[in-house]
Amino acid sequence: MRLDAKGESESVPIERNRAEQRRPSGMRLAGSPLYRNWKRRAVLITVGLVALALVLLWCSTIGAVSVQLGDALSIIWNHTLGKIFPPFSETYTQGHDSIIWDVRVPRVLLAGVVGASLASAGATYQGLFRNPLAEPYLVGVAQGAAVGAVVALVLPLPLFLYSVGAVQWLAFAAAAVTVAAVYGLARVGGRVPTTTLLLAGIAVGSLATAFTSFLTYLNADKLVTVYSWLLGGFNLSSWDKLLQTLPYIIVGLTLVNLYGRRLNVLQLGEEQASNLGLNVEALKLVLVLAATLMTAAAVSVSGIIGFVGLVAPHTVRLLTGNDHRLLLPLSAIFGATFMVLADMLARTLTQSEIPVGIITAFAGAPFFIYLLRRKKRMVF
Repeated sequence: MRLDAKGESESVPIERNRAEQRRPSGMRLAGSPLYRNWKRRAVLITVGLVALALVLLWCSTIGAVSVQLGDALSIIWNHTLGKIFPPFSETYTQGHDSIIWDVRVPRVLLAGVVGASLASAGATYQGLFRNPLAEPYLVGVAQGAAVGAVVALVLPLPLFLYSVGAVQWLAFAAAAVTVAAVYGLARVGGRVPTTTLLLAGIAVGSLATAFTSFLTYLNADKLVTVYSWLLGGFNLSSWDKLLQTLPYIIVGLTLVNLYGRRLNVLQLGEEQASNLGLNVEALKLVLVLAATLMTAAAVSVSGIIGFVGLVAPHTVRLLTGNDHRLLLPLSAIFGATFMVLADMLARTLTQSEIPVGIITAFAGAPFFIYLLRRKKRMVF
């Protein structure tokens, strides 16, 4: 019987392996790094969702008319789970019920899904292009969606078309045309180099912005409507807008999260990822379309709101790392929380409502700089 370098016989590791094989599979999994990583992701995502739910509930009570937290919870319960389970006692007034359920709940939910979509799109673009500056506005998607939405706002379309999502459809169509133009300009042979794609996005985005300004100039009678929309905000939120937008954002969020592992492989470089069997060009196409769908849906209901797609993924990356299986869902949660809080400040800081895009820039930039200086390490 020979001894190894540590003085143990060769039969010792053999016996250990046999013991591991006899151990139940659940016990082997519980001690593995894979299980620990999965457990960590589950805990962080659960904590983030709970925090988001609390923020949504709290922000729904704040406004020109203050509503008690318990009353807001009772109203939401009675309109949702109260239809199945025993309802809470109605200690609130009918006016508070209308304010919470008809005005504030759809507004905070719409702000949440818009923030989640912009943050997820930003995280997707940053991982896909391996560029820390990549976000929906840099690659021209948001500007293209804005063109479609402004066209829908200035054209005298029949009212029923707006009720079935004309603004969303035109925003997505314009964003898709923008992506096709960017891809066509950036394609070299059968490949799309990342640097060329970003440069093409900047150029096409600038052209889309000019076209939006031109449409606004030609329709001076609708200047206030278009300009207030371009500044970004949720003052026209409703259940109809939320329901029209939610399916597109759910599809986009589902797709990008399903490809989190492949995004991790892509961080090795396109050539290395291809050698490992990853279809890089197909991955680019799917993820760009999914991020475009989310961005177009968000822009169509909220207008131009910048910074969320840049600051939210970077903040999560600085705190938890660059694993896209965790980065993508946490970016969505953080983006939703950030947007809901920003919208709450936009409607309560002054007598008149402030465009939420101003709040996101003022609140996000100092926080991001603080985290960057505190960590003092590379994020890519």
